[in-house]
Order: sequence, then C-alpha cells, then structure tokens
Amino acid sequence: MGRFLFDRGCNLRGVPSSNVSDPRSRYTDLVTSAPPPTMKPLAILCSVAFLAAPFAHAQTPAPDTQSPSETNPPPASITVSSSLVVVPALVRTKSGELVYTLKADDFILTDNGVVQKLRLEQDTGSEPLAMVIIAQTGGDAAAHLDQYQHLGPMLDNMLGGVDHRVAVVGFDSTPILLHGFTSNLDYISHSLDILDPGDNHAAVLDAIVYAVNLLRQEPTTYRRAILLLSQTTDNGSHTTELEALHAISDTNTVMYSVGFHTTGTESKKEAAKFGSPLTPPLDPGPQHGCFSRDLGTDADGNPIKPTESKGSQDLNCVEELLPPLRLAHIAEIAARNALRKNISESVAHLTGGESFNFKNVKTLDRDLFTIANHIPNRYVLSFHPQSPTPGFHSIVLKLRDASHLSVEARDGYWVNTDAGSSAPQH
Repeated sequence: MGRFLFDRGCNLRGVPSSNVSDPRSRYTDLVTSAPPPTMKPLAILCSVAFLAAPFAHAQTPAPDTQSPSETNPPPASITVSSSLVVVPALVRTKSGELVYTLKADDFILTDNGVVQKLRLEQDTGSEPLAMVIIAQTGGDAAAHLDQYQHLGPMLDNMLGGVDHRVAVVGFDSTPILLHGFTSNLDYISHSLDILDPGDNHAAVLDAIVYAVNLLRQEPTTYRRAILLLSQTTDNGSHTTELEALHAISDTNTVMYSVGFHTTGTESKKEAAKFGSPLTPPLDPGPQHGCFSRDLGTDADGNPIKPTESKGSQDLNCVEELLPPLRLAHIAEIAARNALRKNISESVAHLTGGESFNFKNVKTLDRDLFTIANHIPNRYVLSFHPQSPTPGFHSIVLKLRDASHLSVEARDGYWVNTDAGSSAPQH
C-alpha cells in the first residue's frame, strides 16, 4: 500500500540556496511563472545581497554551519512530460476506523465524468519525501507563533523515518524562505521557534504558489508535501484564484492544513469583497439561459453588462452540449469559489490531503498526530487520462461497495496546453 502522494514529472532543476534570509528577489518568478532557470551560485548570492536590505523585518533563518540544501551543485535542467495522475485516497469506516485491505478494483474513478482504469501503486512509502512547512507570521498569526514551537518530534513522526528534505516558508504580505531544504529537523524546528510577527496581511495564496514552485525544483525521486499553518482566508495576495488553482492542481503535491479563523479587520474587509455586488461568487452561466444576451438586472434595476465576448459566451454554451467539458467548467468554478471561502480546506480537498481547525497548541499536536497516522495508510492510485483536454479536470473517486465505508481523495487536476501534455506536471 502506498503512503503518500508523489510526483511522476521529470523536470530537474537546481535547488535554491537554502540559507538565504530573504529570497524575495525571486518572489515574482516563483509566484507568477514557471520555475526560473538554474542560476550560478554567485549570481544568486549577489541578487539576494542586493535586495535583502529593504526588508529588515524578515525573520532570521536558523543558524547553520553547512549549506542547508545539503546538495552538490545543481544538475542541468531536463524537462520530460508525464501523463500520470496520482490520486491519494483515505478510506474509513463510518465509525472512523482506517481500512487497509482494498484493491484497485474496489475503486471507481471518473475524470470529467469518464471512468478511468486505475492502478494501485505499491511501496511508495519507502520513497524519499520533500516537504515545505508554510507558517503564517502576519495578521492574526502573531497570537499563534509560540504554538508553532517545539514541533520537532511531531515532524519526525510525520516523516515516518524515510529520507527527507524539509524547508520552511514564512509569510505576511510576502512569502520568505526561512530555511532551505535540509534533512536536519533541528534546523527546521529552530526556524519555527524563532518566528517574528509580520505585518497586518496574510498572502496565503502567494505563499502556497511559492512553496509549490520550491518543490518543483526538488529531485523527481522525492514525493512532495506541504504543511500549511495559516488563517482560512486570503488577505493581500497578488495571485488570483485561477492562478492558484492552476498551480495547486498542476503538481502531484499533497497539502495538509491547519487553519485558524481570523478576527483582524483588514482580513474581514478582504474576505467581504468576495461577497459584495462588485465581486459576486463566480457563476457558470447567465440566469436567463446560456445563449441569452440578457443577463438580467442588478440590485438597482440596471441591466447587467456582459463580462465576456459573444464568442466566448457561445463557446461556454456549447460546453453544455458536451457534458465532460461542461462538468470540468463547473468544477473549476466550484474550486475557485472554495478558495475564496476557505483556503485551508479547499487546498486539502484539491490535493487529497486533510484540513483541521486550529484552536490551540493542544489541538495542533493532536491534528499533526492524526496526519502522521494517516500518511502511511493512504492508498495511492494512479491513471493515465483517456482524454487529456487542456484545463481543470474534475475527479470523483467512489467505492464499489460504499454501504459502510467512506473515501477521501483529491478533487481535480490541471492539464497544460503545451503539447497537450497531461498535468500534473513537475
């Protein structure tokens, strides 16, 4: 039985310098584009030294007498497309007991409504693991920083004794690499122990995309995971929901989250925007029929102006005649709306991980213990998509005999348009 979600992509890139106190010089590339090409170590150091001065409030990285990345010089960049989609699944009885004895034939998976042939991956738990811990320091997280401390023993539990590389990213209005990938958990624990409060913002989506792109640069032999400690709503990200959905669904990275609800005024204002007449929840179609040019009226009785061209509207309407595409379109809308409402919960569902509510250090320890217990007991299913059309794909995993069992798995994945290759990509 497999343990954890892992990546089958084949894009090898150099690991970023790990003992960098402020890698914001690479923030734009990491959030808005594919991973940057490998840079010579001298160029990286010069760039960081030039840009580090303006950000005096950045947290101090853990002391380290060796390069935290603990690697030789970065390998050359090699890109190979992959069409394997990996689906981690947790199966439990109605009373919550884990089930270990199922086979691939016991599952039914549909991709945009089309049944796929599944394979059950074996012995994935022995593969090495790369993990990024994302810890919010801005906004209301200042009240929780002391509760992030002394997590070393629990992290060791989560990693299960396999070869591992762990990094720490802190964030307020901007994500920052606090410690690069290392196998020494003492360094990681120390980085969490010395977190400083950030500003009043919480750019959760920016931090997630930043971490995803860090993991893309890890060796492809490593499984990938993210542990997110943050509030449940975004406040200040430059990344849009669509960009975040693409990044989250475009890689075989499982995400576990422990989220707390914010009480900050700024965060409430940010969340309130998503429910205002100016930015209503995304809607899959006009209220008076798909091909209708009449979009109805707003609250003041004024006609609603279309936000898309007639051609684009007609294309969306044609999707209604093609159920798989329409299903994917609606699933994408639902996923983007979910990111608006509760990021912690939605990223876990999208990737096949789990989400928990953060209350205090006692519940945090309990939740991390639960994650550690569930990691080695996940089924790791995989399939090659029969129809890898570009865009977001909706995944539904069920059990043939669901009378007394429940299953949790990822909700979807993304197919890139380049050469028709199927996501998740590295």
